[in-house]
Amino acid sequence: MSSLIIPAIDLIDGQVVRLFQGDYGQKTEYQYDPVDVVNRYADAGATWLHIVDLTGAKDVEKRQLALIKRMVKTGRMQFQAGGGIRSEQDVKQLLDIGVSRVVIGSLAVKEPELVMQWMREYGAEKFVLALDINIDDDGNKFIATHGWQENSGVALEGLLTTFLDAGVEHVLCTDISKDGTLQGANNSLYAEVVAQFPQVSWQASGGIGSLEDIAALIPTKVQNVILGRSLLEGKFELSDAISLWEKR
Repeated sequence: MSSLIIPAIDLIDGQVVRLFQGDYGQKTEYQYDPVDVVNRYADAGATWLHIVDLTGAKDVEKRQLALIKRMVKTGRMQFQAGGGIRSEQDVKQLLDIGVSRVVIGSLAVKEPELVMQWMREYGAEKFVLALDINIDDDGNKFIATHGWQENSGVALEGLLTTFLDAGVEHVLCTDISKDGTLQGANNSLYAEVVAQFPQVSWQASGGIGSLEDIAALIPTKVQNVILGRSLLEGKFELSDAISLWEKR
């Protein structure tokens, strides 16, 4: 099972942006060309990039497929991409332009049977379940949907147990309360889920603001770390994060 530092890029209308805790009203725009970002991250040693098409998430007719295709065509790395995937056509469009993995969020909660059917048809390795969670006072991990606007009432463990039947391989798990804060990840969450579902390759996401935060994830045994805002804001060098992770 490979273990990677995976940089992330969020796109709105061709612009590189970051949302704070999923809120379109709290967005930061960065003056970077997305293709330049691909090349810069590849130069630093990244072999995968995580792309969130926020325009496509709001309106499927406006998916940024041409831009994502340009990014993929650099041939510099592999890509996992998502943002409002609602139909098999959405899946096919991304796979057809060369995306290696399609990231699926809300639909996995609302229509698990449909998503499991795609996994069986296309191969489970071609999908990443993006499960964003709110943890209540009793420690229950409930999945939020629709860009974090709704609490589904579905527990993380129950949903994942269902998806094991379809051979789920990749799960990106974000503690919403940590996202965009640069205050560190929820290390106990990742230690827990990795121990409970060792057959899954986990991607930790949310809150990582320093190399120390990355080092703190090492004992959790989580396989992959997603880095977004911290890289765009130059909190540390991507190459340093990669070498730290490879040495662990």
